[in-house]
Amino acid sequence: MRTMKSWDSGDDAYKRKLQRIKARSMWSPFQFATAGRSSKWKLQSFKFISILFILAAFYTIFSSPISCRQKAGTTSHTWISGGPDPRYVSNLQTNWEEVSESLNHLLRNDQIKAVGLLNFGKDEIRQWRQLIPNADHTVLHLDYADTNLTWESLYPEWIDEEQYAELPKCPSLPTPRPPERRLDLVAVKLPCCDEENWSRDVARLHLQMAASSLAASCKGLYPVHVLFVTRWFPIPNLFTCKDVVARGRDTWLYKPNLSELREKLRLPIGSCELALPLLGIEDEFPEKQQREAYATILHSASLYVCGAIVAARSIRSSGSTRDLVILVDNSITPTQRSALSSAGWLVRTIARIRNPHAEPDSYNEWNYSKFRLWQLTDYHKIIFIDSDLLILRNIDFLFRLPEISATGNDGPLFNSGVMHLWAGDDGPARERKARLLGADPPELYVVHYLGNKPWACFRDYDCNWNVGIMREFASDEAHERWWRVHDEMEEGLREHCLLGTKQKAQLMWERREAEKGNYSDGHWRVPIKDPRLRRCIDQDCSWQGKLRHWESKGPPHAAAIAFPGAKKKRPLTIL
Repeated sequence: MRTMKSWDSGDDAYKRKLQRIKARSMWSPFQFATAGRSSKWKLQSFKFISILFILAAFYTIFSSPISCRQKAGTTSHTWISGGPDPRYVSNLQTNWEEVSESLNHLLRNDQIKAVGLLNFGKDEIRQWRQLIPNADHTVLHLDYADTNLTWESLYPEWIDEEQYAELPKCPSLPTPRPPERRLDLVAVKLPCCDEENWSRDVARLHLQMAASSLAASCKGLYPVHVLFVTRWFPIPNLFTCKDVVARGRDTWLYKPNLSELREKLRLPIGSCELALPLLGIEDEFPEKQQREAYATILHSASLYVCGAIVAARSIRSSGSTRDLVILVDNSITPTQRSALSSAGWLVRTIARIRNPHAEPDSYNEWNYSKFRLWQLTDYHKIIFIDSDLLILRNIDFLFRLPEISATGNDGPLFNSGVMHLWAGDDGPARERKARLLGADPPELYVVHYLGNKPWACFRDYDCNWNVGIMREFASDEAHERWWRVHDEMEEGLREHCLLGTKQKAQLMWERREAEKGNYSDGHWRVPIKDPRLRRCIDQDCSWQGKLRHWESKGPPHAAAIAFPGAKKKRPLTIL
């Protein structure tokens, strides 16, 4: 009771105090006007301070580097305290003869009636007016980017896509104030940077984005030219080579396609807005699943037909129902296409594309044909897989990722984008690798077979054991798992995994060489029970005869490597 009473009395006192404060605040405005001598002094002080603010504002306006004159259509260049932002300053001397030559065609045809100038000094602006005296010149207004904005904040190496630590904060760049009239030419002077960082400079990016925005703001297809004064070339993503009208040492004149430029400007600046939560987007529309597919490609290598058939079977065995699309060229026969279709592939014919940098008959001579994948526009998403992959677990979750995923830049460290497990062959490492590859149910999602492919070996063991430079690819567990999927296929599909006479002789040659080298693994001792050894698919079925010929003459170079993938020395990779 006592505690309650003291609380009540305290509460009453608080209420009375609050009422006095309210009453005082209600009357204070009127007291300001009717107060005595002290209040009059305060009013005079307030008037004096107001007059000082007004005078300071007028001084700032008239002392700016370029005064505002509505008739000329100019606006004041932006300055920060202490002068121009050093990030935007260019020490490059403008070559006016070069600028005049670049604009000669436009000037001769009287195509420049309005010029927008961005990031030029006072003397340079006067020079522009002398160069094109009959045009209206607008000094464009652009606020500087925040001093804390760096290239690393625009394009961070690591992005918290799952937003575990914090919500992403997307930096922004100030946009230019649009001029009152349509521009025929936007001229921009880009700042000078050192040779190493000129392409990753915030001020240069900002000015080029501003120029793009000004050009794209012109309605319709009205032609607008953009001229850059810079030693280093502008961003090719925005201003392409096909848009170049004239070019000098320090002058670049473009006539951009405004429709394309507007589309590019719709993209976000930096990578922040491109990084969506990995698992935050569910399949809201089930019909999207009908527009998702796994895809592979076969060109000039019918030897990979068997691998593609088994890869399709492994995808279906993992539980995926997505479409399977395979692009093939004319080297794939009608019989092989029929088998691919029976395995579940939707077969599409393409014209292969040669790699201009590849040697003739090399393994990568036609690998540019993969660009044909971008023509599968009837699909919403595509996951490309090589035909020598084996899918052990369902990887449909990859379709849920909103964007391309990649590993970070580890600087001088090795970074392949694919984990490489245990290059060494010490005991514990090999045991762990064997356990992962042989786990049932599988622990791995995907196995990529490098070196000699499983279907190019006898099924009794991994034939990479018999070739010195390929022993690092060898794995009996991975080899056995591939054959397990093979054996689940129909007999007709297995026919495409038979061995040719030349390949049989090659495998026997390698066994003998391994025996001569007395390889410690001893796989060359394993008896060959593969029934394919007794099946012939060639006119010449005597692999023994080829072997005897090679013993006297030596094997041909082409036979030394049975599959193109073996030319590139890479370890077996797993996911």
